[in-house]
Amino acid sequence: MNRDYQAMKTPLHCTPKRVRMLNLFALAAALCAVPALAQETEFRIGGIGTFSGPFGVMGESMRKGAELAAEMRGRKVLGAPVKFIWEDDETKPQVAVQKATRMVSAQSHLLFAPVASGATLAVMKVAERAQTPLLVTMSAADDITAKEGNPYTFRTSNSIDMEMRMLDRFAAHSEFKKVFTVASDAGASRDAEAKFRAMLQARSATVVGQEFPAIGTRDFSIIINKILQSDAEAVALFVSGSDMITLLKQGEQFKLQEKKKLFGTTTMDESIAKAVGSGSSGVYSTLRYHFSIDNPANKAFVAAYQAKYNDVPDQYAGEAFDGMAWFLDVIDATKSWDKAVWVKSLKTSARPNSVEGAKKMRSCDQQAEQSGYFGRAVAATPPMPPVVMQVTNTFSAAELFTACR
Repeated sequence: MNRDYQAMKTPLHCTPKRVRMLNLFALAAALCAVPALAQETEFRIGGIGTFSGPFGVMGESMRKGAELAAEMRGRKVLGAPVKFIWEDDETKPQVAVQKATRMVSAQSHLLFAPVASGATLAVMKVAERAQTPLLVTMSAADDITAKEGNPYTFRTSNSIDMEMRMLDRFAAHSEFKKVFTVASDAGASRDAEAKFRAMLQARSATVVGQEFPAIGTRDFSIIINKILQSDAEAVALFVSGSDMITLLKQGEQFKLQEKKKLFGTTTMDESIAKAVGSGSSGVYSTLRYHFSIDNPANKAFVAAYQAKYNDVPDQYAGEAFDGMAWFLDVIDATKSWDKAVWVKSLKTSARPNSVEGAKKMRSCDQQAEQSGYFGRAVAATPPMPPVVMQVTNTFSAAELFTACR
């Protein structure tokens, strides 16, 4: 009885016999865990897309590009079939968080970020808590890979800083002295406008007017009239998606494109030009990707995209394809189902066969270091769309990135 009482008083971890038993149990559990990891039935990708509202056209292209990346590798990763789970974030950060949380609950192995930077910044916190990699192929806010960056978020596309450096070089070459700016009333767009305005002022150029229309604006006539009444030589546009389509269509009615030089970030590509028509000709824009980039990887992607969708891929599809293909290749090469192993490998990875040329992940901020493209909308003939982007400038990574600190 005293012996039993003494055993009850002795802490469980202090009993030598029980320590040996616990060690055996731990070893058995570890050995059992290995087959469990190897027996995953599918590789789940949680896509927090943007399929409605002003950015819906961009989100749909991103979905096509991401899906094609999996399809071109036989829809398998680590020997398991790839399954996409798509949800619409409605361009709202709170909805994006709800959908991302649902993806995590569904045991997603990888999260795919939405279009808007505000939604992506919100989803990043979900990814960090769940210790699940988050792939960003469109949202451009600098904070994503800077101040708000975390070990699980990786961006394979452009940042605002990168885009503004390209715009500044274009404006300097064009010798604009008076510029009117129009930016959507959203954090990333306002940040881009402020950064570009500072660059203009540093070169003694003047911003003669500023407008910040709400996302989803349907009537730009007042803004267009202000632009026409100003003495601006050019208009810097930080507007995307269907808002850009609306602005250009209404601008054409007032001959805006003939009277002012229009340029901006992701302002124009083939999908927008198709919706706008002839009014898109002459517009200059940064390009995240372009189907005309001449390398084997891009030729293979463009051919597959045309075969599947009977169209050329736009920049949203191209970036989504490139980032997803990069991630799936790195994850597959680890031969592990451990997310920590994936994150470590992604952090130091490179993409020599990117559809945009070679890319390299910067370990300091998990932003892909890459070349930048700038182009102009021009008329084209069949089998090309009526208006296509002509790449006018290619900027090296050294021109667009400062060294990691």
